[in-house]
Amino acid sequence: MKTILPFLLSILFLQNLSSQTKLEQDRQAIKAMCGCYDVRFNFSETFQHTKDTTYKPSPDKITGGLEWVQLVEDEPGKIVMQHLLIVGPENKEQIIKHWRQDWLYQNQDLYVYNGDKQWKYRKLPYDEVVGQWTQKVYQVDDSPRYEGSASWVHVDGKHYWEDTTPAPLPRREFSIRDDYNITLRTNRHEITDYGWVHDQDNKKILKTDDNQIILAEEKGYNTYTKVDDNKCKVAQDWWKAHHSYWADVRTAWESIFENKKDLSMLSSVDDRPLFMYMFELQDKSYDNKAIKKQINAFLK
Repeated sequence: MKTILPFLLSILFLQNLSSQTKLEQDRQAIKAMCGCYDVRFNFSETFQHTKDTTYKPSPDKITGGLEWVQLVEDEPGKIVMQHLLIVGPENKEQIIKHWRQDWLYQNQDLYVYNGDKQWKYRKLPYDEVVGQWTQKVYQVDDSPRYEGSASWVHVDGKHYWEDTTPAPLPRREFSIRDDYNITLRTNRHEITDYGWVHDQDNKKILKTDDNQIILAEEKGYNTYTKVDDNKCKVAQDWWKAHHSYWADVRTAWESIFENKKDLSMLSSVDDRPLFMYMFELQDKSYDNKAIKKQINAFLK
């Protein structure tokens, strides 16, 4: 019974959506992505557009594991969720702070990735975002990654959100290639009777000052199959121990975003990326004032 319970709850959730207002349907669909999941990440390069005969397609990437999606904030127009990946053998699991997604209702402030660790601030007209939700996706250190605005769709028993936006290279790519600098991502988040799917159609683009070249296309299909929340208890306990630190990190970043100016980031400092410094701080004895000072020093 315990095995099938998550799936029964998912089916009941889908049935209940039809009786709610559009805004509440949207909110419940977003929050349905929270919980414990058996995740399968699948990526495969599909079409090659470049005529460069030396171009080598990226190898298929298929991985998976358990992931806990923690509900961090739940307000009428803002929902924040933190992904925590569980790795390692049973009783020796380690937690990797994974990506974060914020959902903002009728948001007008967007940071659009422009390549080479730069994000351009863009103010959206209100009439373009009426009824829409912005999904803001962040890196493991809570630095910006990509974001886009679109409407949640509830029709014919389907519940999904879809948008196309530029993004940095994913981790699986930037460590093995440097022949392109933008991933144009079409992201589709769809709630299913077993959990949810993150469906992607991506273009690998080389952007220069006066040109953009599409080198290849990639398919991503990531499935999140709901399992009993107890299977992710180690991640839940980890978050209880570290949530105060990461709340301070989010606050520090938010003070930067509130400037509403273009952003530019260094790839590393002293040959170390930002996330390494942030991860070291999270494991120190928590002294709110001292840690805040160090966080702000890293983000200057």
